[in-house]
Amino acid sequence: MNSARLSIPWVMLAVFAVMLMLGLYFTFAAVQGDYGLFRRAEILSDAQKLEAELTMLQSEVDRMRNLTLRMSDDYLDLDLLDEQARDVLGQIRSDEVIIQ
Repeated sequence: MNSARLSIPWVMLAVFAVMLMLGLYFTFAAVQGDYGLFRRAEILSDAQKLEAELTMLQSEVDRMRNLTLRMSDDYLDLDLLDEQARDVLGQIRSDEVIIQ
């Protein structure tokens, strides 16, 4: 009877130790794991950076669409055409002054 009473606290201690280790493991996984809190904060930060980059690229696309429209056959902006031709050919008009 003495050995039965002595083994019960060891079993309870072992069960408590296993439960404590499982609790610590799941707590660590919830904070540090692949789907944990730190990873979530990192993903949110990356999402904000990508949204800012998307906004910048969208404005660049809109600017290019505007320039493309202005150079199209349907709508020809002579000033833009003149500017682009002089820039590509490296020429200036006789009434322009170059400042370096």
